[in-house]
Amino acid sequence: MTYSADRIHEEVAYVAYHFHWSLDDILDMEHTERLRYVREIAAINTRMSEGG
Repeated sequence: MTYSADRIHEEVAYVAYHFHWSLDDILDMEHTERLRYVREIAAINTRMSEGG
């Protein structure tokens, strides 16, 4: 399966913004690993916005 460049940029920007990791570190991850971090960050943000 291939992923669009736009989607990869969104994932990288999201992880970099929240964790302040370098571009190289984020791009070195397998897509599934990077996507897991995206989902975990989203869950954290959801809990925080709900007061949890």
